[in-house]
Amino acid sequence: MNSIVWLPTLSLVAIATVIDLRCRRIPDWLVLPFLVAGMALGVSRNGLKGLEKSLGGIALAVLALGLFCALRGLGMGDLKLCAAVGAWIGCAQLGVALVVMAIAGGVMAVLQAALSGRIKESFDGASDLVFGFLRRGLHLHQTLALDHPGARRMPYAPAILMGTLFSFFTS
Repeated sequence: MNSIVWLPTLSLVAIATVIDLRCRRIPDWLVLPFLVAGMALGVSRNGLKGLEKSLGGIALAVLALGLFCALRGLGMGDLKLCAAVGAWIGCAQLGVALVVMAIAGGVMAVLQAALSGRIKESFDGASDLVFGFLRRGLHLHQTLALDHPGARRMPYAPAILMGTLFSFFTS
């Protein structure tokens, strides 16, 4: 494992997780400088190839999470955090992290629903969200979007942390 990449990356995601758990926000002052530093590190270590690797990681984060953000099912802070991680670890490693993030996020959501006694309601909402696209197309769900006052929210940085951590052990 290359400590120039894994130590700062895991530190960032750990700090973002603590902030997200406390405030339900991931601040720009934390992730945007890290994103730029990831690109700068890529260039300084590998020139144009390093920049391409960083931009590939950023692009994958935007492609994978952008639609969820646009539909207000995921916050922009989560997208920016994932893009910052992608700038440091690149597209291939971020792909592994995204799979684990999705699994971890799903497990977290089921646990949260079970602990709150809303498991049936959560599965009904998830079903409506997925299959509702046939009726409403790519439009916001009226009650499940993060902007809705009654929407249940879950910090996603812990899932990003789990996926990122796992990706370092498989690369």
